Amino acid sequence: MTKKIAAIVTDLVEDVELSSPKEALEKDGNEVTIISFEANQTITGKQGTEFKSDKGIDEVKPEDFDALLIPGGFSPDQLRSDSRFVAFVTYFLDKNEPLFAICHGPQLFIQTGLTKGRTMTAYTTVRPDVGYAGAIVKDEPVVVDNKLVTSRTPDVLPDFNAKIVEILHA
Repeated sequence: MTKKIAAIVTDLVEDVELSSPKEALEKDGNEVTIISFEANQTITGKQGTEFKSDKGIDEVKPEDFDALLIPGGFSPDQLRSDSRFVAFVTYFLDKNEPLFAICHGPQLFIQTGLTKGRTMTAYTTVRPDVGYAGAIVKDEPVVVDNKLVTSRTPDVLPDFNAKIVEILHA
């Protein structure tokens, strides 16, 4: 059964942290919608890859999606200053819906106030931040806490991708 996955991003996303999970999810038969500030926006990754947003944040509701993907890079830090993106992420954490974040992606969790007691990992410099926000932080390639899947860096994308596809089938 096809699942609908939202991917929230803006400029300076870590290119492969969007393209690789998106490809794995689509190969599994799922539909990935790239969401940014506006629809049809050109998003330029840190390495220069250009992506096109499918929808703007004002056009979507989190309940229309089965899962949420948050790639890293500098994108999450920019998105977390916008209450619309924070509310979108809050929905998935609060409802315990499938949520996949890699590298700097968990920065968005801090703004939700819902990290306390959740087990996760993130990029080296983000791990202390989510820990200060109450998360149980592990320095492992991929950490699963119920339907929350987090990962550290692009180096472990094959493991991350396999786990997010597995969670969607659970």
